[in-house]
Amino acid sequence: MQLTFPQFGPEEIKNLQECLDSGWVTQGPFVSRFEELFARRHQVKQALACTSCTTALHLAAWALGLGPGDEVIVPAFTWVTSANCVEFVGAKAVFAEVEPATFNIDPAGVEAALTPRTKAIVVVHLFGLAARMDELTALAARHKLHIIEDAACAIGTTYAGRPVGAHGNLTCFSFHPRKVITTGEGGLITTDDDARAEQIRALRSHGSTGYPAGLARPYTMGLFDLLGSNYRLSDLQAAVGVAQMARLDSLLAERLARADRYRELLAGLGDLALPQVPEKCGHTYQSFVVRLLEGGMERRNRIMDILAARDIQTRPGTHAVHRLGYYREKYGLRPEDFPLSASCEDTSITLPIFPGMTEADQEKVAAVLREALAWPSRGGAK
Repeated sequence: MQLTFPQFGPEEIKNLQECLDSGWVTQGPFVSRFEELFARRHQVKQALACTSCTTALHLAAWALGLGPGDEVIVPAFTWVTSANCVEFVGAKAVFAEVEPATFNIDPAGVEAALTPRTKAIVVVHLFGLAARMDELTALAARHKLHIIEDAACAIGTTYAGRPVGAHGNLTCFSFHPRKVITTGEGGLITTDDDARAEQIRALRSHGSTGYPAGLARPYTMGLFDLLGSNYRLSDLQAAVGVAQMARLDSLLAERLARADRYRELLAGLGDLALPQVPEKCGHTYQSFVVRLLEGGMERRNRIMDILAARDIQTRPGTHAVHRLGYYREKYGLRPEDFPLSASCEDTSITLPIFPGMTEADQEKVAAVLREALAWPSRGGAK
């Protein structure tokens, strides 16, 4: 059983055929339609598609003018890109501890990481669970900090009843195949700041800022007043994205139903922590991640091996980024510097959750997991 599996249908094929028939396969009409649909669904003025959430995060840090001498606070438990986007622009990623119950950045950890050089916070809505935005926004306001929201996992997630991305920050999304909707690869930034949106449009397209006097002529080559790159999403990818947006609500509903069923099937397992959802924080369950409370990494790995032997794919939640080679060597970091984040990597298990998952699939996962959790006390291998 796979960890996840994207859902496609005839609508995606129809849009792709329309795109191919038009001959316009780079950024074009489908990208515009995709951006409009996404902006409307997430209650924002501007949505800017790009090649991945990695490039979206890079564009956000770039557009905010972060650079050498600046520090940006990043959760120590997240996918590496959340930190890489800071390093891409020459700034320094400074790690903060997370809350093991939610896997999201701890506002107290952010306070502890602040220095006079801190310019921004990367707030990650990990696995589809919204972070504590009220506390983090208030903290950022007190210290005059930017917030970049890494919502790679949080398409359709809400905080305090409003979609993630609609809270006034630069917010970055992913359309990787593990996400709720997918374009194969792809990303997007949302903002309500029209001027910032124009800046990002230029940065994603070689730094192009339009044409002299605003007029395109056969002999004009355009203006390039910014240093930019080519981070444009193609119309082929956006054609898939347009069809995926039409099924977003049904995909979210299915994930929520599957998450509720997992909670029923796994209830009563005292040494397994299920996902917690604090007040105001929506969860869309891009991943259903549980945490082992006893036995540490050795027992966790044995449980995952048992699941694999029964054809059930799993993986750890994500990285403890401070333990990865680049950051460990550059900043002299040790695993014990962020023990909660290290423990989250060592004790977390991502269970399969995907469109079309059946009741029998979930019952199998739960049954094998229960057996694997009981294994050490029985003294026998499964």
